[in-house]
Amino acid sequence: MVAHPDDDAPNASSGWFYSHHNFTLIAIWSPHLVKCSDGNRVAGGSSAVLGLLSLDLDKSDEAWTARIQNFDYVIISAGHWFSRPLIYQEKGKVVGCHDCRNNNITEFSRYYGYRMALRTTFATILAHQNFKGVTILRTISPTHFGSKDWVSGGNCSMTRPFSKQEAKMDAHNLEMYLTEVDEFRAAEREGRRRGLEFRLLDVTEAMAMRADGHPYRYGKKKNELADCLHWCLPGPIDSWNEFLIHLLERDLESPGPQVNSK
Repeated sequence: MVAHPDDDAPNASSGWFYSHHNFTLIAIWSPHLVKCSDGNRVAGGSSAVLGLLSLDLDKSDEAWTARIQNFDYVIISAGHWFSRPLIYQEKGKVVGCHDCRNNNITEFSRYYGYRMALRTTFATILAHQNFKGVTILRTISPTHFGSKDWVSGGNCSMTRPFSKQEAKMDAHNLEMYLTEVDEFRAAEREGRRRGLEFRLLDVTEAMAMRADGHPYRYGKKKNELADCLHWCLPGPIDSWNEFLIHLLERDLESPGPQVNSK
């Protein structure tokens, strides 16, 4: 049965309410999870990188922290936005950057920024006095640029999924995944101690096999770059809904964690 939201003109900010199921879905745009600002202003105009952003790695984005207190489930979905040029700040001071092309700022990896942003995100949830729901981390969905990247273009012209033997994650995707799992496990352990539930929605291995599911050059002009990052709809990411439903059903069948008083 197809369900439709009650609002005639629903939007992601206010959410979609399904009265028949007493269910509300809200999408919050916060691609870096932490506070974000103009990077060139922070760098004092000394960087010529177009679209440079600055992240306060120790301050969660209020776009989501101000709204989760009444949520039953929070799904965290991030990753690829940390590959762009970024300045990293901690305690109000610049500590480094990723690909900012500024000799006066120490170069850090994208993985450092992602790790610290996840750590801050989980710490904020764990310390939130009013949030008692379940936190789900959706792991990264691999790109299929091969040896190239978004700027230089890639090749994902496959017309069938990889076999398990053919599917191999490149070093970038693998390091992003390992960073996620590492920070998730630490939060999960602390959550268990505090009586808060954390779940891992692991889509990475399955999506590594689906290089055939990207838009590639379809619908693009001849000189436009191939898109081997986003996914076609309908397409492979429809399976994420099935994974999520399975995760929720499994939770309903088993009791949540008990608070460890020791």
